[in-house]
Amino acid sequence: MVDLELTEVGIVKHFFPKISVAVIELTAPIAVGEQIVVKGPATDFEQVVDSMQIEHENIKRAEGGQNVGLKVVHPVKERDVVYKKM
Repeated sequence: MVDLELTEVGIVKHFFPKISVAVIELTAPIAVGEQIVVKGPATDFEQVVDSMQIEHENIKRAEGGQNVGLKVVHPVKERDVVYKKM
């Protein structure tokens, strides 16, 4: 069943376990404060976007086509899909 409240916003490209940061290749805009859901074969959780960075600079909003570093509350795997909760 597809959740109609979810919109795909990106894909996990890399995960840094020591600092719990995922590199996400965005396909749609995302902003700090928005609710996201991360899903994959072994991943399924939701969280609020607390902080995002591009090239080690804190940002409040990122657009599709950009790669962002995102602090995550659980480990993620490459190719996990990131959705924005509407």
